[in-house]
Amino acid sequence: MKKQLRRDARSPLASIALHATLIVASLISILPVVWLVLTSLKPRDGWLSTELEIFNSPSLGNYGRVLTETAFPTWLLNSVLVAGLTMLLGVFLAATTGYAISRFRFPGYRGVMWLLLVTQMFPVAILIVPLYNLMASLKLLNQVPGLVIAYMTVAVPFCAWMMKSYFDTIPQEIDQAGMVDGLTPFGAFWRVVLPLARPGLAVTAFYCFMTAWGEVAYATVFMTQEEKRTLGVGLQQFVGQHWSDWGLLTAAAALIAIPAAVVFLLVQRHLVTGLTAGATKL
Repeated sequence: MKKQLRRDARSPLASIALHATLIVASLISILPVVWLVLTSLKPRDGWLSTELEIFNSPSLGNYGRVLTETAFPTWLLNSVLVAGLTMLLGVFLAATTGYAISRFRFPGYRGVMWLLLVTQMFPVAILIVPLYNLMASLKLLNQVPGLVIAYMTVAVPFCAWMMKSYFDTIPQEIDQAGMVDGLTPFGAFWRVVLPLARPGLAVTAFYCFMTAWGEVAYATVFMTQEEKRTLGVGLQQFVGQHWSDWGLLTAAAALIAIPAAVVFLLVQRHLVTGLTAGATKL
């Protein structure tokens, strides 16, 4: 009997076209990153030249200038502090809020759901003025807690919705089994459900971190003091109206990518892993 071809089988020509398209798309996506790294390794003011000095005399001078001649270390420390606090507090608030919405029905339940949804409809430009007035009245301008709160207003509502959807996939029988064994509702959440939600927590942590790491608008308005600036605000000093130091800018951009890459490597193993697949089979 003649073997039937699978419906999803591709012809050799289609497979070649698909792989060629993917290769071209990959090259286009990495080209800016390669240009950035190569420019950062050129000698001082080497970016002004059209020749490829990088292959003749690569230099780490731009990195040395960024670390020693600018306030980059201070900006980096401020950004790590703000992004780290935003990630930790954002994950906690999003997980607890998402779990409460997923498991309980309480007065005002629909109002909370709508509130989390409506907050995502306002652009950042509209929220800056009311948040600025609120931070000024609370004396939180030029303070790390104030900037962290501003970032959580962006990250937590979206992440709470995402965590609610993830908790919905975890059977409630798991919570009940934990409480039968003597756990409190919070204990069942903390010790039983939360470990099963690691993929969702990983995505939430990464989103909260990136929300604070590369943000500029809030940091520019709420952090006006030199020693309080974050990386997004500080790097604007390398770009002027009539002149830009691309050597410093590209070196700083390469250094900025390192912490973000580290966070991604820490959570990437959980981003595509479903730990709840065999939960009900225990």
